Parts: sequence; structure tokens; C-alpha cells
Amino acid sequence: MESYDNDDQGMRVNPQRAAQLLENLHGVKQRVQAASGSRAGRKPVRLIAVSKLKPATDILALHHPPPSASNADPHSHFGENYAQELTEKASLLPRTIKWHFIGALQSNKCKSLAQSIPNLYCVSSVDTLKKASLLSEGRRLLLSSQKTADQQSHATKEQQHENQPTSSTNGAEEPIAEDAKLNILVQVNTSGEDSKSGVAPSDAANLVREIRASCPHLRVRGLMTIGAIARSQATTPETENEDFMALREVRDTVARELGLQAGELELSMGMSGDFEGAIALGSDEVRVGTTIFGERPPKKDAKVKEDVEVEKG
Repeated sequence: MESYDNDDQGMRVNPQRAAQLLENLHGVKQRVQAASGSRAGRKPVRLIAVSKLKPATDILALHHPPPSASNADPHSHFGENYAQELTEKASLLPRTIKWHFIGALQSNKCKSLAQSIPNLYCVSSVDTLKKASLLSEGRRLLLSSQKTADQQSHATKEQQHENQPTSSTNGAEEPIAEDAKLNILVQVNTSGEDSKSGVAPSDAANLVREIRASCPHLRVRGLMTIGAIARSQATTPETENEDFMALREVRDTVARELGLQAGELELSMGMSGDFEGAIALGSDEVRVGTTIFGERPPKKDAKVKEDVEVEKG
């Protein structure tokens, strides 16, 4: 079966692979919906398709389904673990994708990550004020460059149409629109494992308070945790994972100490093996990778442009 063209990016996607991915995604969405059945009145659970170490065409197949998949809705939220891979994929794929950085966050990558990817929707692994400050500065630089480009474009059009000199601004700083801010999640180490990143539960409220006070280009959307593997493996839709319960308690404490409603802070918890149990305990966002994309190759063998052909001509 021949591959189909994607007109937006000049990529070619294998339709058999696309059909399998869409079937896998549909199955996960059905499970998410079933697990959410008792959440009357609450917003739908956000499903992040974790595409790390998978080719760009896999993402494109789900974001721009083939014409034959007339009943498939485009999926928008995708998660990546490595800054370099995310940056490369973001440069290849449509701006309509909402990227989530979900991997371990290095301070030296924060500013460039927030500055170079306009459609970076959320950074999910913030655990220090330093990292938050660098992300905020990166987003500030991005918005500044966008504003300058818009002003130059507008000025050029005015001069062309009216042949008049452009007016200068008074330099006053404009308020930052909420939808222009970069969403972040504060990662909490609920399991207490040394191998896990994240702020200690007892320090979460202070970190959220500091970020809200000193990082004007960020929006603290909520809290995230990656629990202990053993607890994750033991989790079923009927059992209660201790790490998920702990994050819910931390969220309630943070909201109380900061004078917020609990619903103003989202919970991001649950992955391929335990997302149904996480939803049962109130998760607003789950991260699912292998159940959708299949097993991942070793990092050294992964290719962003695998099976991608760019139309020439």
C-alpha cells in the first residue's frame, strides 16, 4: 500500500502504520472515557501521547489522519522527554501541535526550550525556582521577538498603504495575556526515591508560591508526579496508588496555603500501566506512550526523520 502525502509538511506517511496508530489511540481514548465515567461536571481528562524516540511521521499520522480515516479526530497533545528531540520535531511538524516537555529538565536547556518552540504548551517537570525563572525568561524573549516582528510587519504595511512614517511606542510594558504564558507543572517526588526528580511534598507550596510571585511569563497549571514503579505495577482501576493519593493531598495543601480552589491546580499522574487508577483518583492529565506507539527503539537507534520523505520540486 502506498504512502499518503501530507500537504502541510510535504511528508509521506505509511497508511498501514497510520491505521494501527489510530486504532491504538482510539482504544486508549475509550479507556480514558470509561475511567472518567464518575467525573460528572468535570472537564475531560487530557491525554498526552508520549512520542519520544518515535519518528515525526507517527505524530503526523495522529495529528493529520489520512483521508481514509474520516471518523478520526486530530490529536493535538504530544509529549517528549528529550529537549533536542523535541526541538527537532517541533521544527518539522505543524504549529497546531501542543507540545509537552515531560522529561528530566536540565537548567541549561530551559531558556532555549521556552524561547525556540512557540507551540510549547507545557513543561511538566519543574522542580526548582531556578529552572522556572529560566523558562520564564525564555518565554519573555519569545514573546518579545514575536511582538517586534508583528510591529515591523504592521509598520511596513502602513507605510506601503499610507506612505507615512510609523509611530513609536512609549515603551510601557503591556500586561501579559494568560494564553501567552507558558504552562508549567511542578513535579513532586511523592515516593521519596532518590532516583526520582521532584520537590519534596512539604516544599511544594513554597515553590508554587515563589514561581507565581517571580515568574510572570509562566502559568502554574498544577502538580505532576511519577510514582514508584512497584506501586504503578500494582495499580488497577479498583486499587488506590499511594503516590497518586499523596499528590492529591499535596495539591489540596498547596491550594489551601495559597488561598486557591483545589480545582485551580490540575493533577498530572498516570501512564500506560496505571492511568485508569490515576483517573479514578482525580487525575486531570495522563501520559500514554507504548500503548499507542508500541515499544520504543534504543535511543541510539531512534530517528526523528525515519520514513519521512520530503517532496522536492
